[in-house]
Amino acid sequence: MFDPLFILIAIAALGFLIVVHEGGHYVVARWCQMRIERFSIGFGPGILKKTSKKTGTTFQLAPIPFGGFVEIRGMNIAEDVDPDDRHAYPNRPAWQRFVTIFAGPATNYVSAIVLAMALYTCHGIDQPHWYGVGKVLPDYDAQGKLQPGDRLLEVNHVPLFLDSGTGLVDRVTASQGAPLTLKIERGGATMEVTVKPTLANDRRPLEELARRVPLMAPHVAMITRNCADPVWRIGIQPEPQYLAVKVGTVAAVQRAFTYPILQTKAIAAGLYGIVFGNEQADPGGPKRMVEEFYHAFKAGLVPGIKLLMLLSVYLGLFNLFPIPALDGGRLVFLGYEMVTRRRANPKLEAMVHMAGIMVLGVVMILVTLHDFHVL
Repeated sequence: MFDPLFILIAIAALGFLIVVHEGGHYVVARWCQMRIERFSIGFGPGILKKTSKKTGTTFQLAPIPFGGFVEIRGMNIAEDVDPDDRHAYPNRPAWQRFVTIFAGPATNYVSAIVLAMALYTCHGIDQPHWYGVGKVLPDYDAQGKLQPGDRLLEVNHVPLFLDSGTGLVDRVTASQGAPLTLKIERGGATMEVTVKPTLANDRRPLEELARRVPLMAPHVAMITRNCADPVWRIGIQPEPQYLAVKVGTVAAVQRAFTYPILQTKAIAAGLYGIVFGNEQADPGGPKRMVEEFYHAFKAGLVPGIKLLMLLSVYLGLFNLFPIPALDGGRLVFLGYEMVTRRRANPKLEAMVHMAGIMVLGVVMILVTLHDFHVL
C-alpha cells in the first residue's frame, strides 16, 4: 500500500531535479539579456500556467513528465528570427549562448554540491561500519534464518565490524564448516541464530562483495589467491551498513566538492561497462524515478537526499553527452563556432537536432513501456 505523502515527496523530488536544471538555463539566459518566452516543467500543452507581467515569460506545468524546457526567442528550429532583435538567442554572442546552454547541467552539479554540503554538515559522513545482509542465497543454511537488512553484530560472541578486526569472510573460512553463532539486529531487536557454513565452488558472491565493499577487497583477494580449493560460505551476499561520523565544516565542504567528481567517474565507468563490457543496462523513466524516490524517502530523509544528490549528477552528466537535441549536442556546435569564429550551417544544425529529438522521443516511449513492464 503506497503512502500518499511519500508519493507527493517523490514527485516533488523529481520536480526539483527539473526545476534546478531549467532554472540554470533561465537565470543565465536572463543575465545574458535573452527574451524567454516559456518556462515549462514537463512537455506538451500547459495544464497550469501564468505569464509574468514584468518579463513576459509564461511559466507552465505540462502533462508529459520527461523533463522540461526553457523556450528562448529564436531558439526553436523552425523559428524566423529578426536579425535586429538583440534579445533573440541567435543574435547574442557565441559565448553567451554557450554559457546559457552549459548552465543547465552545471546547475545540477552545483545542486549536488549544495545538498552534499548540507548533508555532511548536519548529518555527518556515512562510513561503512557493520556487515548487513544484502541477499540470502538459496540452498544454504542461512536461508530461513537470516533476512535482507539484518545487521551482523557478532560471530561466536566476538564483535564483528566491517572497518576493523577480523572480517566476516576470514571468520567463515576459519570455521572450516563448524556451526557459527551469529548475533544479529533486526527491526531494532537483537537475537542469535546458528548457521552452518557450506563448501562451495562459486566465488562470484565473494567477487561481488569485493566490488560492493572496497574494504573487503584485500580479504577476498587473499582468500582467492591462497585457496585453490572451494571456499566456505554461509549463504549471504553481504552489504555495508553505515555509521554517521561527524566532521568539521572544512571537511564537509571538501567532501561536498569531491562528491560530483567521484560520482561522475563511477557513472562513466558503469556506462563503459555497459557499452564495452558485460554489464546490463537498467533503464528507467519518470515512473521508475518516482518509485526510487518513494522508497528512498520512506526509508529516511538521509537516503532520500543521497538519491537526490546522485540523480542530480546523473542528470547533469547525461545532458552533457554530445547527443543531438541535448545540451551537449548544442555545445558541440557552439564550441565549433567559438573556435572557428564562424557559425555552423543553420540548416544542418536544425536537421541534426530534429533527428536527435525524434530519436529521443522513441527512446522515451520505449523507456516508459519498460517502466510499465510492457517490454
